[in-house]
Amino acid sequence: MTTQHPRAVLAFGPPSLVDRIFGREAAGRLAAVLDVDVGQVLTEVASDRARRLLADAEVLVAGWGAPEVPVELTPRLRAVLYAGGVARTCLADPAAHAARGVVASNARAANAVPVAEYTLATILLANKGARAAEREFRAHRRLPDREREPSRRGNYRRTVGIVGASQVGRRVIELLRPFDLDVVVHSPELTPRSAAALGVRCATLEEVAAQSDVLSLHQPLLPETVGQVDAHVLAQLPDGATLINTARGGVVDEEALLAELRTGRIDAVLDVTAPEPPAADSELWDLPNVVLTPHIAGSTGSELHRLGDLVAAEAERFVRGRPFAHPEELAPGTAPAAAPTRTERGHA
Repeated sequence: MTTQHPRAVLAFGPPSLVDRIFGREAAGRLAAVLDVDVGQVLTEVASDRARRLLADAEVLVAGWGAPEVPVELTPRLRAVLYAGGVARTCLADPAAHAARGVVASNARAANAVPVAEYTLATILLANKGARAAEREFRAHRRLPDREREPSRRGNYRRTVGIVGASQVGRRVIELLRPFDLDVVVHSPELTPRSAAALGVRCATLEEVAAQSDVLSLHQPLLPETVGQVDAHVLAQLPDGATLINTARGGVVDEEALLAELRTGRIDAVLDVTAPEPPAADSELWDLPNVVLTPHIAGSTGSELHRLGDLVAAEAERFVRGRPFAHPEELAPGTAPAAAPTRTERGHA
C-alpha cells in the first residue's frame, strides 16, 4: 500500500532562495515526505496559478520574500514551515490560521548559530584591540612597544555585557563559557536564579554598561526597546569599551552613539543600523573607531543550508505526527499545537 504525502507549496522571493537554502540532501528529505514541486515557487498570491496551488496545499514551506497568504485561499492548510525567524510574516491573518488548527515552525534557532559565532569572534577581537592594532601597524610599519601597550587589552578576566537573553544572547553566553571572561546580562525576563543557571550575573542596563569592556546587543526591536541604548547608557561605558550590535539598528540612539564615537572614547562594531545601510553621508562610514559590516552575522552562503536542514527535519516530524522541535505561536496566547497525525489529516 502506498502512502499519500501531504501536498506542499513553496513560497519564497526570489525563487532562487530555494536552491540556496535547501541543499541536495535537505531537498531530498523534503521530497521523501511531502508532495512538493521545487520548480513551482510562489512569489505572489493573486494569479490563478497561485490560487490553484494554495487551494490544494496542506503544508506551506516559506521563507524570506514570501507573499502574505490569506486564510481564505488555503482551506486545506495544516502547517507552515518557515525557513527564517518568524512564520507569521508569510500569513495575512495568523490568528485566523491558528483558529483553523494550523501549526507553525520557524528556523530562528538555526539562524542564531552564525550570529552567535560572529559575536564571539568580534568580542574576542575587540578585547584584543585587533582593529586599532591593525591600523597602528599599517601606519607605523613596526611592532608595538609592549611596555606601553594598553593594560585593558586582552581576554583574561575582562567583562562582557549581554543585553537580551534571546536565543542569540543565550547562545553567545554558551560560547563564552570556555573563556576566562566575566559575563553580566540585562534582560527583563531574567531573574537572579535563571541568571545563575546560565552561569552569569544579571543587572540593570546601566549597571551592565558600566561594567562592560564589550557590550553586545541581542534584544528584539519592540516599542520599549527602540532607542534603548541611549546617551545615558552609552555614557556608562568605560573608556576603551566596544559596543557590538547584531540585533537591530533601532535599539540604539544613533545620534547619541555618534556623539560618543566622535570623542574616540569607545569603539563600535555595527552589523545592523537604522536605516540599513546608513545614509551615504553618515559619519559611520568614516569614523576610524567604527567597524561596519553589511548584515552578515546571520546565515549567509553555506550557513543557509542549516536553515534548510532544520525545515526538512520539521517536515519529517510533522508527517510522523510528532510536535515540532521549533514551534511558533501564530496567535498570542495560544500554545503551539502538536502536528496532526496522518489519520487526523485524512491519510491512510
